[in-house]
Amino acid sequence: MTRVIAVGGSDAGISAALRARELDPGSEVTVVVADAYPNFSICGIPYYISGEVAHWSNLAHRTAADLAATGMDVRINTRATRIDPAAKLLTVRDADGRSEQLPYDALVVGTGAVSVVPLIDGLAELGPEQGVHLLHGMGDTFELQRGIDERQPANAVIIGAGYIGLEMAEALTTRGIPVTQIEALPEVLPTVDGELGALVRAELLAHDVDVLTGTTVKAVSREADDRLRVEATGADGESVTRLVDLVLVVVGVRPDTTLAAQASAELGFRGAIAVDEQMRTSLPGVYAAGDCVVTHHRLLGTTWLPLGTTAHKQGRVAGENALGGERRFAGSLGTQVVKVFDLVAARTGLREHEALAADRGWTPVTTASAPDDHKAYYPGATPIAARITGDSGSGLLLGAQLVGRRTAEISKRVDTCATALFHGMSVDGISDLDLSYTPPLGSPWDAVQMATQAWAREHGSP
Repeated sequence: MTRVIAVGGSDAGISAALRARELDPGSEVTVVVADAYPNFSICGIPYYISGEVAHWSNLAHRTAADLAATGMDVRINTRATRIDPAAKLLTVRDADGRSEQLPYDALVVGTGAVSVVPLIDGLAELGPEQGVHLLHGMGDTFELQRGIDERQPANAVIIGAGYIGLEMAEALTTRGIPVTQIEALPEVLPTVDGELGALVRAELLAHDVDVLTGTTVKAVSREADDRLRVEATGADGESVTRLVDLVLVVVGVRPDTTLAAQASAELGFRGAIAVDEQMRTSLPGVYAAGDCVVTHHRLLGTTWLPLGTTAHKQGRVAGENALGGERRFAGSLGTQVVKVFDLVAARTGLREHEALAADRGWTPVTTASAPDDHKAYYPGATPIAARITGDSGSGLLLGAQLVGRRTAEISKRVDTCATALFHGMSVDGISDLDLSYTPPLGSPWDAVQMATQAWAREHGSP
């Protein structure tokens, strides 16, 4: 009987445990979870805060009973404190402070990531009781929900305008809380080109979100009346001040590698745990997966790109290999999508400057176009802002970015591009794909094909 322990109850850890039990129902699989919320959807948190998800328990991918039915042993409120790779022992501490050593044949580390706390004066002294919140796990979610219920904030500042920041701007606005969104970079959603980020900013403004880009928060302090003073420097160098009842800090995450690092596991890109394509760490019998590990990218090589979809896949690979398998993680393309009010923005692969920086011998060029999402004669057609990046030398597709209305099937269309990228297709070759068509939903040439044809007309078809 193989003894497998997974540390971490989110996407990677649970996926590893499920795969091990699926392949070998006789295996002894234990999942060590630091909190009481295994297999919860962190990506769904904004929709609970907005009220669109009625109860927090609905965020569970699987209930505790579902997990128990697989035969795995899920130990909640239990923290892994030490890995002894030589003896193959994991030391854990439960909620009462009792320590125990668990023997394993294979260990999967899925400790995920933790929120980045920016260097802002006064921020370290403030927390949820004062109305200042981070947002990454279920504990953060409950504190934020409790803060909103108790403080009844008249307004809020969100520091950061990445995926979570944008989703939370929508969530708080939906709850009737006016939001000022502050982003240090020149445009919101910096994972897409600025021209597309500007469309997202326009959508925020259309829903009365006060957007300040190129603005750096310098200090957060508590006033005598319990309000919060947010002081920043704007793009023009002028001082910006907001007095609010709630501050949400969502400027990104970093890999949580403490457990593995203390066991002398090798670290890699951006301090994430170094793993090979089979999710093996440098420690014998120890695998790792999810936001705590480096990402094998199909175009870039080794990078770090924390995504839930990637964590699920990596965890599944780790769980299979923990039982002696030889499965490999096929690699990420960084495919992402976000809904901001009635707009959807998505990307896959590389942007032009990213492809150039990769130093792979490419000559990346990008073409912008705006094909309609379906035939114009059918009511409701809307343009999709598309940016296709390819190598002008070989014609290889390198990346795609799409922004359009929620009805425009943006996620389906970026997935078409992701599939083409996965299989190393040329930009011109996308026109050969046999895609579905009916006038209310598309055109004989799909919007993606029209966007790639615009690239081919501009740059040729090598």
